[in-house]
This record gives sequence, structure tokens and C-alpha cells, in this order.
Amino acid sequence: MAQTTAAGTSGAARRRYWWQLRRRWRMLGVFEINPEHEFYHLTSVMKDGMRALTQASDTLTAEHFKAEETQTHEGFEIQTFAAPVFAKLRRSLDITEEEYMNSLCLGGCYLQFVSNSKSKADFFVTNDKRFFLKTQSRREVRFLLSNLQAYMDHLEKYPHSLMVRFLGKSGYKYFIVMQSVFYPDERINIRYSKCPHPLLISSWFANQVKADAAFLQELNVLDYSLLLARQPLHQDELDGKHSLANITRTDSVLQEFHEHHHRLLPNCKNAIHVIDGPDHRYFVGIIDIFTVYNWKKKLENLWKSVHFPGRAFSTVRPNKYSRRFSQWIQDHTQ
Repeated sequence: MAQTTAAGTSGAARRRYWWQLRRRWRMLGVFEINPEHEFYHLTSVMKDGMRALTQASDTLTAEHFKAEETQTHEGFEIQTFAAPVFAKLRRSLDITEEEYMNSLCLGGCYLQFVSNSKSKADFFVTNDKRFFLKTQSRREVRFLLSNLQAYMDHLEKYPHSLMVRFLGKSGYKYFIVMQSVFYPDERINIRYSKCPHPLLISSWFANQVKADAAFLQELNVLDYSLLLARQPLHQDELDGKHSLANITRTDSVLQEFHEHHHRLLPNCKNAIHVIDGPDHRYFVGIIDIFTVYNWKKKLENLWKSVHFPGRAFSTVRPNKYSRRFSQWIQDHTQ
């Protein structure tokens, strides 16, 4: 009996060890913002300020896109921008205000995400990893708000667009709330900055990327990128795929979906950013859409063209960047 108990204890200890090791591996580049952390005060203010930011509206008007509200709290003020617009976008993603506020304001400490982004922004993740928060410059704020109507129009035309969803805009230090592309992340085993082999995804994917890139070209934007992670499809996810297939057996139904810029979404959380292939589930999103092709970028393009003739580089005109981005996706999709 003693040997059996010891063996059971040893097995439980091994399971705890591997669970802790797996958890640490998943937290690489992510640090809990505890009371000793340099960003603890900032994130506490952000959480306190967002508790009273719910502003729902069924019908949007031009005034909603210009709406600004300043709230005074003890020791700080927080300003919100176009709150009814972002509230409507959250509803379109089936994110309730209760879920949104619970994640942003009532969960545990935020996590700091250490990014290799070229920007000087700070990145935070809610404790449940559902939402990203990113600090922004005043220029980025102006850019988003001035193009918010066009952004919403694009998402209305392409409701399953792969572009990251902005869910709220506030200013204490300017920051924006985004839906995390990699949520839920429990089963993700590979994350890519560039895809090493073809993606076994439907042709809809490449077509949607082309539409999103064309929209970003209209905004005079470049340097955006594709965020990608992968996991093997588990049995419960395969069962969900088969049930969807039974609903739409005919090619004509799928064709009608695609003609209206829709696709069959998997039955999972964060379905907008999830695409299932034959054997794998992919988490995909187009991110970093705030770099405008301004005079600095034009000078950079000219300098590189003179000093590195014939070589490829990222600082190119938006139309060329859009074509190159779309072609790269096309070449890596089967």
C-alpha cells in the first residue's frame, strides 16, 4: 500500500512539473505586472478608468465617430474616443459588454508582452489573454480616428476580414484595445513570423487577404504583416467541422457565401481569426496597420533605391507593398 501511495504521489508530482514547465513555456516573453512592476500604476489606472466606459448605440451617426468624453477619477482623467462605434463593433463579434469589462477590469493583473515590433509602443495582455492593449502615439490616434468610418465600412462589406479588430480607444496615455489573434492559445504549438511551408487553407483566405491589402493601400499604409500560429486539429474540433459540412453540402451554398464575402466560421471563440485546414487549425490576423507612407517614408524609399538598386526592401509605395504582400500569401497557400 505504501508503495502504491508513493507511486501515485510521484506521478502527481511529475504531472505538476510538466504542467508548470508547459505554463512557463507559454509565458515566454510575457510577464505578470505585479505591484512591483514598473507598469503596475499605469495598468491599474487603465483598468479603473475603463470600468465606466460602456456606451451602446444601435444606430451610428456621424457624431458618434467624433465623440469624445473625458471622465475625472481620483488622481487622473481618462478620455474615450468614438465609444459607441467600438461598442457596436464588439457586438458584431458577439462580445458582450459584461465579457469585455470582466476581462479588462475585473480579472487578475495584466501581462506585459515583450514584442519585437519596430515601434516604441508598450504591449499589455489581459490576464485571460483575450485582449491586447497597445500604447499609441498622437499621430496613430489621429490616423485611426480619421479613418474609422472607412475601417467600419470595410468590415461591414467584409465581415470576416482578417484585419485585427480594434475594440476601444482611450487616452490617459493613449492606448487601444484589440482582440487577440491567438485566443484561446491553450492548444497552439507553433507560432510563425513567416510561414515556412504552404498553408493548407481554402482559396477564400488568399482572396480575403487581397481585399484587406487593397483597403490598406487606399489608406496609404505599408509595413503591415500577417500574424500566424498553428495547432493540430483535435477530435472535438474535427467533429465541429463535420457538423458544419453537413449543414452546407452543396457547392452553390458555399459559392453564395463567398460572393457575399463570408465564410463558414468554426464553432469556437475568436472565430474571425481562426481558419481550419484539413489537419490543422490556423490563427491568422493582419496587424501593424498604422505606418503611413509619408514624406519620411518617401525619403527612405528614395535613399534605399539609390544605395541598394535592384534589392528588395519593405519601404516601398503602398501599391507595390500591397501587391507583394498579396502575392506572398498566394504563393504560400494551397
